[in-house]
Amino acid sequence: MIAGVNGVLAATGDDWVQVTVGGVTFQVQVPASEILTLGAVGSQVKLFTHLRIRDEHPILYGFTSQAALDLFLVTQGVSGVGPRLGLALISGLGAAGLQQAIALGDSAKLSGVSGVGRRIAERIILELKGKMEGVEVDAEESGAHTTDNELIEVLQSMGYSTAEIRRVLASLDRSPDFTIEDYLRQALQLIGGW
Repeated sequence: MIAGVNGVLAATGDDWVQVTVGGVTFQVQVPASEILTLGAVGSQVKLFTHLRIRDEHPILYGFTSQAALDLFLVTQGVSGVGPRLGLALISGLGAAGLQQAIALGDSAKLSGVSGVGRRIAERIILELKGKMEGVEVDAEESGAHTTDNELIEVLQSMGYSTAEIRRVLASLDRSPDFTIEDYLRQALQLIGGW
């Protein structure tokens, strides 16, 4: 079992990254929202992983936090939820958002994720509501993830490229007191200075 990879980010795609560890490059399926938070190609990354064999092909799934990996694994126990849908849920809501939606029984929030219909959302809530106590999400980490996701969405809507957004996220000064507006102002100043 490969429980994690810690190495150099070699390449990125829409829903995967390649990480070079000791001369071996692993391709890892990751939530799309987490790709932009990993930094630029060439930077050090650490992913918590789960190896799954499908049709005799190994597939490695990776997450930036243990809580996100735990949530992914818990979702796999729901009938009709496979790895792709698990990744979509974490990508769309973040670990804390997914945990909160399940705990509150918010099927509308869950069904807002691409590929999740009303029936699947209700099944997820029904089957997982009591299982969320065992999964702990770091509030500070989830807050940063949510802010980064909001900033990514705003910058994408303004027409900035993935490479520019990735560079901005790696260069931001971080503070728990900053709002999304503070980060957006800082991001636009950084882009303007390049």
